[in-house]
Amino acid sequence: MRLCRYAVVLLLTVGCGAGSPARRGAGGSYAQSLDSPSATCQRNPAYCAALTGKETAVTVRAVQVAAAGKAWAELEESERLGIEAILVECARWADAEVNQREFGGRGPTKAECAEQVAGTAETPVTRGMRLGSAKHARAMQCVEEKLGAAYPGRFSQNQRYRLHPETRQLERITHEKELEMLRKGGGDLLGSVVPDVIIHTGNPLQVQWVYDFKFPCPEDNPTSWRRYPHGNPLKALHQGDAYHKVFGLQPSRVTPQGALQ
Repeated sequence: MRLCRYAVVLLLTVGCGAGSPARRGAGGSYAQSLDSPSATCQRNPAYCAALTGKETAVTVRAVQVAAAGKAWAELEESERLGIEAILVECARWADAEVNQREFGGRGPTKAECAEQVAGTAETPVTRGMRLGSAKHARAMQCVEEKLGAAYPGRFSQNQRYRLHPETRQLERITHEKELEMLRKGGGDLLGSVVPDVIIHTGNPLQVQWVYDFKFPCPEDNPTSWRRYPHGNPLKALHQGDAYHKVFGLQPSRVTPQGALQ
């Protein structure tokens, strides 16, 4: 049991120091300290899985974190499914609320979705777009309430991020900084992204999952990511590709029918 506790402490230290060359290149005593059960776990996590006890599960998790090159754990499957259940519930509620207001509870038809309600011939605003915006707003209100109760401090809404142009490290752009960038012309915002919901560890820079709400109109339309124009700074094909390039994660789309990548 004492060896297990030692392995947990050691591996957590390695995980947190994974980004530091100085720690990775420490002296001989550091290298020798890996010649222990923890070293076997790091080479073969299945070895740890064969052991028993709470410490073993933590050790395996620490090995996985270190192997991923991150100082924080990825989202557990059970936790992700719980979060997605809340998001899908919010999508269904928002969809039903707006449909009730606009169509007496039924879904819009294909013709109603395509009807131009604003804009110009070159840049039309369709009823489907307007409905999508209204449903997004309602869904985000639901997220604030329900996800805030279940996972307080673990998510962000409509938060802008980018890869810093010099360091290429993930950067969270505050509202104040965004306004400052806009006053300077907005060029520094090129290549930034604003997902609907970010799940993180409690530190907004330690992103664990990325979600966007999608409300296809009509409801049986395919759910797709918004296409990006050719030559965009991220060289992304579409919105989901842009999220992947910025966060290094495969994002998910949330619809009233469910969540999908």
